[in-house]
Amino acid sequence: MRSVLMALLLASAQSALASERALVFAAASTTEALQEVGRAFTKEQGAAVEFAFGASSDLARQAVAGAPADVFLSADTAKMDQVEKAGLIQAGSRVELLSNRLVVVVPADSKREVSSAADLREVKRLALADPAAVPAGLYARTWLEKAGVWKELEPRVVPALDVRAALAAVEAGRVDAGVVYATDAAQSKRVRVAFTIPEAEGPHIVYPAAALAKGKAAEAGRAFVSFLQGDTARRIFERYGFIVLSGKPKP
Repeated sequence: MRSVLMALLLASAQSALASERALVFAAASTTEALQEVGRAFTKEQGAAVEFAFGASSDLARQAVAGAPADVFLSADTAKMDQVEKAGLIQAGSRVELLSNRLVVVVPADSKREVSSAADLREVKRLALADPAAVPAGLYARTWLEKAGVWKELEPRVVPALDVRAALAAVEAGRVDAGVVYATDAAQSKRVRVAFTIPEAEGPHIVYPAAALAKGKAAEAGRAFVSFLQGDTARRIFERYGFIVLSGKPKP
């Protein structure tokens, strides 16, 4: 009898979940990987997933302003901290999910060689996601500051809305080079990776995820964050080049 009751309760929970549609705010750099994860989640658990991709800074601002997102996947911890301080995160749902690497990219037909940050002194225009606000740009600025070349390069920086816009500027040849995530560079055949920033020289990149408290599908949001930490999602993220972290909840 107990097993039958448990089965009925599980079926009821799955039925309720299947009727929900979770709205996920996510960093632009996760677009392709997360869309695939979303399809796998819907196939396994029934709930639909809708995505809004963009700069984490913009998405955090929208969430704090009242946008009804159910999940937030940020490209850095600072933007997640803003959402958490606003009281919008479901208790116990925040996890450090992914990491990434920074790379310098140039147009695919460019002959430019880059072996260090100092070599970027030779470029006339350098695309970054907005280094005043967007995580990818902030990470790149941190690297360039550490290397001692930021002040010299800052006047030549072309700030972009997000990391995908920075990549697009390089693809179109509007700039000489750009600094983007390795996962973004891997999505393009129109750029070439000229330099991969060594882990010891680059900033520590962390993508946290959390279920939000004031969306319209709170249960589906929490279920999706849990799914992000499972084996299916791990395999997908790794295939797209992300470094999967432990998924251990933040204390």
